[in-house]
Amino acid sequence: MFIRCAFFKGQIKPGMEAAFHAHWQEHVLPHWQAFPHLLELRVMRDVESDDDDSRFPLVMAMTFAERAHIAEALASDTRWASKAASKPLIDMLDGHVIHTVFAADHFDPIG
Repeated sequence: MFIRCAFFKGQIKPGMEAAFHAHWQEHVLPHWQAFPHLLELRVMRDVESDDDDSRFPLVMAMTFAERAHIAEALASDTRWASKAASKPLIDMLDGHVIHTVFAADHFDPIG
């Protein structure tokens, strides 16, 4: 499995918190859900951190079966629509977005 994450690093601009979360839910999420070959989508919102200088108010994680599927998804029209829909979201962030691809192994808890 491969997981491509978008880490929204920084702080949501003051007074923009509700608009930020409404925007990704209403305008960006449908594009994220439409990526070809997507097996799972997780969107995580920052609740607390042990490092107030390095916050991630939003993290998006897309799971794909094969690395080649990520390349196909990134070459799709859906990606460009997603980028356009994300522009206002990024404008509400004092920070930037980092994209990282992980090779993932899954382990069940002992017990």
